[in-house]
Amino acid sequence: MKTKLLSLLVAWAALVSSGFAQDQGGDKILPYPIQQKKLANGLNVVTVPYNSPGLAAFYIVVRAGSREEMEPGKTGFAHFFEHMMFRGTDKYPTEKYEETVKALGASANANTSIDRTIYHMTGNADMLDKMFEIEADRFQNLKYSVHDFKTEAGAVKGEYTKNSASPYSQLNEKVYGTAFKKHTYAHTTMGFFEDVVDMPNQYEYSKVFFNRFYRPEYATIVVVGDVKQEEVNRLAEKYFGAWKRGSYQPKIETEPAQKETRYAHVQQAGFPPYLMLGYKGPAFSDEAKDLPALDLLTSILFSETSDLYKKLVLQEQKVRFVGGGAQFARDPNLISLSASVVKAEDMQYVKDEIVKAVNEMKTKPVDAQKLADTKSNNRYSFAMSMDSPDAIANSLSRFIWLTGDAESLNRTYALYDQVTPQDLMNVAKKYFVESGLTIATISPNKEGGVK
Repeated sequence: MKTKLLSLLVAWAALVSSGFAQDQGGDKILPYPIQQKKLANGLNVVTVPYNSPGLAAFYIVVRAGSREEMEPGKTGFAHFFEHMMFRGTDKYPTEKYEETVKALGASANANTSIDRTIYHMTGNADMLDKMFEIEADRFQNLKYSVHDFKTEAGAVKGEYTKNSASPYSQLNEKVYGTAFKKHTYAHTTMGFFEDVVDMPNQYEYSKVFFNRFYRPEYATIVVVGDVKQEEVNRLAEKYFGAWKRGSYQPKIETEPAQKETRYAHVQQAGFPPYLMLGYKGPAFSDEAKDLPALDLLTSILFSETSDLYKKLVLQEQKVRFVGGGAQFARDPNLISLSASVVKAEDMQYVKDEIVKAVNEMKTKPVDAQKLADTKSNNRYSFAMSMDSPDAIANSLSRFIWLTGDAESLNRTYALYDQVTPQDLMNVAKKYFVESGLTIATISPNKEGGVK
């Protein structure tokens, strides 16, 4: 623990001396070069040399998540392929693939969300050639039988059933189904239950989905660690250069403006009462201050030194937790403010107190020093988290799936420095409106009981 702390402090001192920790100025938030090259087929290759002797993180970001599931009855396939991609190929069947990954001193994994699917491993940098080989093989030569498909579809159904036992998961599904009527954010990453049940019958469609989105123009390779750009680009060209570009463009419906407060409720006895206020927020942009301003606003609103936190958590002890923030997503999504409430009869009171605090942010400027301290803490926290190839690759991946460009990370954090107290008031007025609100509750009562 002491060694770990010492290394972080040394790293922070180096970043400070390089100008990284300045709250203002043109310095990039990531003090390592982001080297990018786009292959002729549209595949983007990102390299970040980082002092991690013998270690490299290898990520592939596919910019296709549940957002890209537009056709009725065909939800859940982005998540399904997170599973299916480990089914193997003729050259590397499942067992051989797993053995090879183990020989790399690595473990391969994946995860899916609304806007993307990410495949990742961290292992021996001297074996980078083999990492490229096995990943290129499954991305271009994935093979599975009808039996394999149905087996995995059954596993996905089991995962859905297990997750849906949680009232939080039930509420999350209801919230998005209530808040979105046209856009594909209406269904969660797992998909609609009826579609998951029918998935074993969708073998032919699964090949259509894979053919559409597992293409180089949807993908970015990210390699961070003890590597050189020349070698990474050479291997990318060698193993992925022949990957054929596709032509499919999804047509995702725009969500109409919400014009009324909406409600979602889960009745659950013996479960901690829960309140969530979901306001419609903006789409991600690294050219606008709205999301950075909302992020800073909610950090200040729910900090342990805020009046709201001290009143609800410490003094009155009506809530166990209160917090929230804006979702960074490719299309407009929710700003979620939530509280775990001690007693269900206090739900309306807690909601009113949160709304009151939010409304104050519309007219009362935040103290300039408090805003500056929040920005500084934001940058410090980021710096402390950039302590491994995996952490850096993961952070870059977030902005790659949002924009397609790894440099978006630096552009976004530069916007944080530009946010003023007036910007906080502007976004509070713009987004925290009742007509764009979905109120979600969990309680033992038949109705949510919150207006």
